[in-house]
Amino acid sequence: MNPLDTFITALSALTSNKMRAGLTLLGIIIGVTAVIVLMALGRGVQTSITSSIEALGTNLVTITPGSSETGGFGEVRLLAGRAGAGRQEAKLTLTDAYALLDPVMAPSVVAVAPEKSSGGQIVAGGTDFGAQVLGVTPEYADVRNSKVKWGEFVSAGHVRNNSSVVVLGSGVSETLFGMRSPVGQTVRINGKQFTVIGVMESQGGGFFGGFLDQQVYAPLTTVHYRMSFDRTTRGDIPVDTINVQASDVESVDKTIEEVTAALRISHRITGDDDFTVTSQQQTIQSIQQATNAIVVFLGSIAGISLLVGGIGIMNIMLVTVTERTREIGIRKAMGAKRRDILFQFIVESALLSLTGGLIGLALAYGVGALLDGQQIFGEGSEPFVSVIDRGIVMLALGVSVGIGLFFGIYPATRAARLHPIDALRYE
Repeated sequence: MNPLDTFITALSALTSNKMRAGLTLLGIIIGVTAVIVLMALGRGVQTSITSSIEALGTNLVTITPGSSETGGFGEVRLLAGRAGAGRQEAKLTLTDAYALLDPVMAPSVVAVAPEKSSGGQIVAGGTDFGAQVLGVTPEYADVRNSKVKWGEFVSAGHVRNNSSVVVLGSGVSETLFGMRSPVGQTVRINGKQFTVIGVMESQGGGFFGGFLDQQVYAPLTTVHYRMSFDRTTRGDIPVDTINVQASDVESVDKTIEEVTAALRISHRITGDDDFTVTSQQQTIQSIQQATNAIVVFLGSIAGISLLVGGIGIMNIMLVTVTERTREIGIRKAMGAKRRDILFQFIVESALLSLTGGLIGLALAYGVGALLDGQQIFGEGSEPFVSVIDRGIVMLALGVSVGIGLFFGIYPATRAARLHPIDALRYE
């Protein structure tokens, strides 16, 4: 029997009992749809996170206190640190930041923006709002690709004079003042009065964008003297992070080497570094590794439904073999070989799983289209975009067909081993 005849026979056998075939397909359809949709959601979240970090600048180098063994991964550690109330003894200072501007020690450095964070309860009118207060210098806006929507950003004079001024993130401004400009208004932070001099443009509703919109920016010296007043043993002003802007993306590695050497000299280090230098690319790679594990985990969970669908195929194929025992006996008596019977039933199970996989793929694209453009991370977040790449599609279809073949082999082998005389006698 040639392959075409085998395919036609298998198709005829499946369509002869449409209800049974449809119910068998359902398990594979649900499994494939679940695998593709969940993995597409994971890829979409991964893309959103990566885009948010890249928007901060691909030529950005971040320096944080502590060695790489006790530290974290760049932007992730930075945000996690701001969320906590406590902070370990700082090993980076404002003096360290200014030292990196030395054109001899660090010629690849274009700008340096130290920052120091503190928690704050902000009150304006009758609204009380908790936010992170970030002490910055004027260079912060350029280094972190942030723009002012209304008013102005923190200036060198504000830092020098410890001015009681703040720049609100777009989310904080909207919460406290609605859609009107708050420039010139006063707010109270931890009981102290500050004047609003500006409002930042929205950073977008991505993974980090929504967090950045909920921050309040103030002169670094003001945050230190009015909100924390912690000092190092040398009397310097400690900072949580030093953001360094390299001249271009190609010089990032060179910049890391230069700032590392400069800080080792400044800290008189002979052993391991007491700071961690991370580029945006390293941060992105670290996050991608973590999110890849999540994507695989989601796909594995959804794959359980595919396994259940495969068991359904084996169950139906065993029933089919039993019902068609006399047919198998007649075909063998007319000269059909064992491999012909084996191949026919394997083709039937593979056809079931492939058809279910294709229908599931179509449904997954439909679900993805429904999710695209939705603000699934909450009101004000960026429209979500699912990512259904070729690898996900091939994996889902490949697994579905593989499961169909795997669970179809036993029923096909059982059918092929039937003796023609016993099969013809079967009632």
